[in-house]
Amino acid sequence: MASKGKVISCRAAVAYGPGQPLVVEQVQVDPPQKMEVRIKVLFTSICHTDLSAWKGESEAQRAYPRILGHEASGVVESVGEGVIDMKEGDQVVAIFNGECGECIYCKSSKKTNLCGKFRVNPFKSVMESDGKCRFRNKDGIPIYHFLNTSTFTEYTVVDSACLVKIDPHASLDNMTLLSCGVSTGLGAAWNTADVQTGETVAVFGLGAVGLAVVEGARTRGASKIIGVDINPEKRIKGEAIGITDFINPKEIDVPVHEGWGMAIVLGIHPTPKLLSLHPMELFDGRRIVASVFGDFKGKSQLPFLAEQCMAGVVKVDEFITHRLPFEKINEAFQLLLDGKSLRCLLHLS
Repeated sequence: MASKGKVISCRAAVAYGPGQPLVVEQVQVDPPQKMEVRIKVLFTSICHTDLSAWKGESEAQRAYPRILGHEASGVVESVGEGVIDMKEGDQVVAIFNGECGECIYCKSSKKTNLCGKFRVNPFKSVMESDGKCRFRNKDGIPIYHFLNTSTFTEYTVVDSACLVKIDPHASLDNMTLLSCGVSTGLGAAWNTADVQTGETVAVFGLGAVGLAVVEGARTRGASKIIGVDINPEKRIKGEAIGITDFINPKEIDVPVHEGWGMAIVLGIHPTPKLLSLHPMELFDGRRIVASVFGDFKGKSQLPFLAEQCMAGVVKVDEFITHRLPFEKINEAFQLLLDGKSLRCLLHLS
């Protein structure tokens, strides 16, 4: 490409402070350095992690100015020194929880997908190789990165460990959701819980991630999938994806969390909220675990999930409830704030 090795000027949605509208403006994007890749973002979407950062709910997420966003798909524009698993023109999906394939975590036989270098880290706001930013605004001020990805921009630079090459025939708009929400929920059912045919699954919260858990349980043959949500409107979407029963805790007088089994904690929870739990509650056949990115190892395992989506085994179309042009990104944030969207897909070309 003609732009290879050169600084690219493009549009990006920049966050200048917590709760402030994102500013769509021209930014400068540097070429990729060693083991980095510059991609042309074609689709990006918004999830509650972006919302939490935008609202400034964590001190670790208050580095400004910053380009948020971590769900995206696109094509490789250029690669830096040492990148051999991708080339210009390849279709890719960005992942916030990377996989270098070389550290003790990536090589461990234990069940972990947390890479030593590129695991999800809200404190990290610069590139791994040199501790610098690859973005600048028109005044030359550095713009910080977000969750290894920074996808609210027409071009972004990410470490190769945080990009997954996918089938060239895959539909990139759908594949965008594999960057976070769908993979997190589906993987919780497939990998973390390892749902088996005939088992019962209860899902508390029927947002995009919760409904992805429902989809994972459905594909695994769960006989009973209980959706729990205080919003009665979530029932219709839940039934369309696969819940067999719906409970609104506000409409009943008995606890809805009694029983035994494994409880899996997903998502980003605003500081300083804590989980109140008496240890003795676990001594009755109960376990509680957390799952990051659905326990998927991104680079090595996500291509299989993409294939399952292409084959129709996993249905992702239901999760895209809205589509808007990139310049209307603030409207997309409002849709999520108002609880009206699961995923609003923003197209950049």
